[in-house]
Amino acid sequence: MGQENRRDEERPVHRVVVAPFRLCRFQVTNADWEHFRKATSREKPPCVHADAPVTHVNWFDAIAFCHWLSEQWLTHVRLPSEAEWEFAARGGIEQQLYPWGNDPRVHPPTWCQTGPEPVGQTEPNPYGLFDMCENVHEWCSDWYDPAYYAISPEHNPQGPDHGTRRASRGGAWRHHIRFSRCAARSSIPPEFRYADYGFRVAAVA
Repeated sequence: MGQENRRDEERPVHRVVVAPFRLCRFQVTNADWEHFRKATSREKPPCVHADAPVTHVNWFDAIAFCHWLSEQWLTHVRLPSEAEWEFAARGGIEQQLYPWGNDPRVHPPTWCQTGPEPVGQTEPNPYGLFDMCENVHEWCSDWYDPAYYAISPEHNPQGPDHGTRRASRGGAWRHHIRFSRCAARSSIPPEFRYADYGFRVAAVA
């Protein structure tokens, strides 16, 4: 995990072992959220396209969706940890900058300027995961600490025990540069809702 020649919060580079887990190939979409919303009378976020990732959901909304989906699937569904997310984003290739390699992509001129694109519009990474590091920021389960890597355990790190911000990963449509590096870290308070924040779900293998 991490990137030595980048931001302080990405250092030190350190080896991490994560237990087997599953990660959804796509970010949770507006269509997915609509099933949850109707079943739970949840607030309806602004919807641009049914196949686009749901946005305007805070960390607590994402956790509630995971709990609901756990009941539907009869298995424990959750948000991925930062370690799991970065492991998945790299697609089995250590220390590459992006899911597709080391060269940044050029933004397609047809990309929407007012919201996220439908999921799965670009090639998946070697693990078959779409939109890692692009489209919307994705909530992670961890509390955020910029100095956490200095004390992170080697096996299944779950982040600090407390904090004021929750970790997130990935690039987003609202940014001038819409792609992020696999190691890039971000965070916001868990109660915030933004037009470029969504999530994808994880489960035990």
